[in-house]
Amino acid sequence: MATRSLWALSAVRLKLFFREPGSLFWTFGFPLLVTVALGVAFRNQGQTQTPVAIVAGPGASRLAAALAGQPAVTARVVDAAEATRELRTGAIALAVESPAPGAPLVFTYDPSRPEAQAARRQVDDLLQVHAGRRDLVPTRDQTAVARGGRYVDWLVPGLLGLQLLNGAMWGAAFNIVNARQRKLLKRLAATPMRRAHYLLSYRVSGLLFVPLQALVLFVFARLTFGVVIQGSALAVLGLSLLGSWAFAGLGLLCASRAQNSETANGLINLVTLPMMVFSGVFFSSARFPGFLQPAIRLLPLTAFNDALRAVVNDGASIFSQGFPLAVLVAWTVLTSFFAVRLFRWT
Repeated sequence: MATRSLWALSAVRLKLFFREPGSLFWTFGFPLLVTVALGVAFRNQGQTQTPVAIVAGPGASRLAAALAGQPAVTARVVDAAEATRELRTGAIALAVESPAPGAPLVFTYDPSRPEAQAARRQVDDLLQVHAGRRDLVPTRDQTAVARGGRYVDWLVPGLLGLQLLNGAMWGAAFNIVNARQRKLLKRLAATPMRRAHYLLSYRVSGLLFVPLQALVLFVFARLTFGVVIQGSALAVLGLSLLGSWAFAGLGLLCASRAQNSETANGLINLVTLPMMVFSGVFFSSARFPGFLQPAIRLLPLTAFNDALRAVVNDGASIFSQGFPLAVLVAWTVLTSFFAVRLFRWT
């Protein structure tokens, strides 16, 4: 009887899912749109030109002639007010000024922007070479894109993690709280069904979609951007199932006592937003200070992203990802245990 109730509830979850076109879009369509948008925005374009402003003055024409035709920079002569405005808005990375013949060049830029510092070194080097500087050591450039080293290669595993996190959190927590708010859980409480089976039905139905979610995203990324899974596809599937279960445990925990959708929305956002920022979905978590790194590594989305990127981009074995796997298992066990213990029908 208990087993039949579990499968009956899981079948109900599947039917409800397919009856909502919005659920299909957010589960499968939205991640693909994000992949296209960010993949195109950060695609490899070869050498890019850095926008530079030359402040109008006595030496402006000389600086413009020195930088004209350079493939690395694009320079325009503007007045001081316009240069200040463009620096403030980010339209240019650097402003160069030659106050008077023989006076030192003045570079104006924001040192907190990495591209501005690179532009300062690049423009200074071009101007020094134009003035007659000769390098003592000859060099040559050799560019290459490492296996799995493009931004889109790095992005796709993070998007899968975000997709699984949002699907597990919202699919479980919001639906449970909505049923509680509509007094549907009171009716279920009168049946011999166990709390654990009711909560588990959300996971059974949710896990059935995980292989399809991973397959659709990686096939789409392969066809559009040439993203290749360097490691084992079975390892990707196993990590996806484990990660989805860990994320769902958080969703069930958020829904265990929440009485209305407003409370549930707040709890879900409280859990998901920090991980979207800190866990390296769109940019590396290494950008954050060192004292935050131990806490960041213990987040389930960080563990999932790190392990999946190691398998997908580096071809690593899943068995070499001991720490991320331990983190995901710990979150799975603890959140599922406390979700069942704290869950209330009303």
